[in-house]
Order: sequence, then structure tokens, then C-alpha cells
Amino acid sequence: MRRAADIVALIYIGVIATVASVTGAFYVMFPELGALSWDVMEQPNGRWASSPVLLALTPALTGVLGTLVTRTIAYGFVSVLLTVVACIGVIRALRSPVAPAISAGLLPLVLGVTSWWYPPGILFGSSLLAVISIPWRRYAVSSTVIRPDDSECVDSTSAAMPVNGGTQPVEAPPGSARRPLLPLLIFVALAVAAVKLTGMRFILFPPLVVILYEMFSFPDHCPWVGRPVSLPVACFLTAAGGYFFRAHLASAPLAAMCSMGWGIAVLRVLDFHVPPTLAVALLPMVMTNPTLGYPIAVGLGTTLASTWFVLFEKWTGARRDARAVGAPTTTATATLESAD
Repeated sequence: MRRAADIVALIYIGVIATVASVTGAFYVMFPELGALSWDVMEQPNGRWASSPVLLALTPALTGVLGTLVTRTIAYGFVSVLLTVVACIGVIRALRSPVAPAISAGLLPLVLGVTSWWYPPGILFGSSLLAVISIPWRRYAVSSTVIRPDDSECVDSTSAAMPVNGGTQPVEAPPGSARRPLLPLLIFVALAVAAVKLTGMRFILFPPLVVILYEMFSFPDHCPWVGRPVSLPVACFLTAAGGYFFRAHLASAPLAAMCSMGWGIAVLRVLDFHVPPTLAVALLPMVMTNPTLGYPIAVGLGTTLASTWFVLFEKWTGARRDARAVGAPTTTATATLESAD
């Protein structure tokens, strides 16, 4: 079944790349479609596959926001932070589980895309995927291959989260929807500063914000939270493969399928469920002239993100421990005061 899921995702990406190549509308080749298609096929009862309408609409809506910001504000701290906050606002307002939509909003700013054809291009690809996901899910159910799988990140903004292989609406874990966005935004600002200092714009590659958003939203269920070394390795390898195939294969559809296949192979070898890395592999397909600096920038950005998250978790953990140590003392003092 996993092989079948991989093959269907590869064929889908090949079709999307072919449409983009034939029509000249490269906007159709939205890199996050690699992450979305693979996870939808791998997890037919997962949170993305279970929300086909939001799967189709959310990336297009954030794409509109990203295009609007790109057309009005130059790349910098204000434009990047504004785009990230606006995209997260759309996701939370819609209660959408489709976190890769953040990447759809940030991509125009990173690549300098100002065409209003960009959102319709995304809508075409995401709608096609949503349509495919419905019969695929039915096939998976009829084949009795769906099983509980907690390897996904659980996005607390989703109205329905899969439980025991189902899609019943359940209450989000306490505090999960209240995870602070401030550390994410601080990292984004630091990454933009690194871009300004080095000139390597892909230190803040769009899927990186998706990766960190998932980590900060619900760290207890995110499979890449506990692997701070494997995450940069996976992103670097998939980026290197995407650059290689983009540079050495003349056929755009073949290059896209090979890049996607390479990304899947990396995740299988590392035994790592990180769908956004497949978007990293496909990102060179929409770049004008990718160079070897792309995988290097991706590796640097992901290492910076992993380090930032580990430091933040240690700091918050230390604060929790300090409060836990102080609590008994406070209780004992209150007891003595009441006795007096």
C-alpha cells in the first residue's frame, strides 16, 4: 500500500509538472503539492485528506495574500512578518489543518512572483488533489488498509482531528491552541536578518516556516520535534537532489518526478515522516536559475530552526521546572498563614 501511495503521488506530480510545462504557467507547479500529495496518499484518513474543501481552498487564499504583499511591499522584515501573520490568520480563521498554505503565501515574496495568475494556478493543483483524494480514501477504506497512525503533526487549529483512524470532531488537547506564535515570529525575523547579511534568500525557504509552525503548534505529536539533527540532514539531502535533477534533466516533468522520488527515498531511508521536505525537493522546479547555494542555504536555515526550537523548549522547560519547585513552597506558606 505504501508503494502504491508513493506511485500515485509521483504520477500526480508528473501530471502537474506536465500541465505547467505545456501551458507555460509555472505557477501550477506549487512545491508544497509534493508534501500534500504524498501525505494525502500515505495517510488517506489523515487530517489533510479528511478536509478536501479546505485542502483545495486554503493554499489559494494565502496565495492571494502573498501576491498582494509582494506587489506592494519589498522583501524585508515587514513584508515577511506581515505575510506569515496573515497566512496563519487565514488558517486559524478557517480552522484549516492545511499548514502548508503558509508556504503558498510566502513563496511569491521569496521568488518575487507578482502575477495574479499565481493563486488560480495553486487552486488548480490543490483542487485536483482534493478530487483525487476522495476516491483514493474510499479505496483505502474498502481495502481495509487504513489504520491509526499518530506519526502526523496534529494541528490544533483543525476542527476535526483523526482519532483511532476516524474523523470525529474531538476537543483539542489543553493548551495546544494557545501555543505562542511569538517564538515563530522571532525566528522569522532572525532568518530574514540572516538573509540580509549573507544574501542567501533561501535560508528562509517557505516550507521552513511550515515546519516550525507545526513544531510550535503541537510539539508533543510532531514527528520531527525529537530529531533536531535528522531534520537538517533530510532537508539538505532533498534540496540537493532537487537541485541536481533540475540542473541536469531537460524535461521538467521528469525532473519533478525524479526530485519527488528522491525526496521520498530520503524519508524512507531515514525513517522520517516530514512531508514539507518534499516541497524542498520540488522548490528548484519553480526557481529561475537554481545554484548549488540552494541546498547549502536550506541546510543552514534548517539548522538554525532546529537550534532555535531546542533552545526555546529548554527555556520553557526550565521555567516549568522552576514553577513546579516553587509551588509546594507557596502552598506550605499559605497553610502556615491560615493556621496562624
